[in-house]
Amino acid sequence: MLLGDPGLRRVCNPVSDFDSAEFRQNGRRLVRALEQFRAEYGFGRAVSAPQIGIFERIIAMNLGQGSFLLVNPEITWKSGGQFTMWDDCMSFPWLMVRLKRHIHIDLDFRDERGDARSWKQVDQAVSELMQHEVDHLQGVLAVDHALDKDAIIARKVYEERREFFDGQVEYRIAPTIPSR
Repeated sequence: MLLGDPGLRRVCNPVSDFDSAEFRQNGRRLVRALEQFRAEYGFGRAVSAPQIGIFERIIAMNLGQGSFLLVNPEITWKSGGQFTMWDDCMSFPWLMVRLKRHIHIDLDFRDERGDARSWKQVDQAVSELMQHEVDHLQGVLAVDHALDKDAIIARKVYEERREFFDGQVEYRIAPTIPSR
């Protein structure tokens, strides 16, 4: 789904049946969508279920070592410290958004088997990514966090003047796909 689609504003339902064929099929669809996006655009570390029309609390993630699912994720703690960054999104790959995120978070979730998992004080890269993806599950988009009127720009402009725009933020997303 692309920016403007009302489905991106829906709050997603938790997954309750980890053994259902529907859940397994949705998980495969989500992983496939992430891998296709990475192949087409050369970036992308995660995708949330509502971005492909599945209104359940599921995220597919790939940090460069293969895709996996996070189910029913909940941020249980946020550090006091924050940082600025240019964020991007599969629902508007042509835009970049300058916003603030917390440096560290704690995250509770279930894996695809339904087993409870917990990540404590995750590193900055995973922290900002999980804040972005969990927002999607709540119907919140990166554009909602834009710092000011100049904080949404075209990706093409960002790429042409990367040094200038990167000078406006404290953190830059590290690629998980080798340069083409």
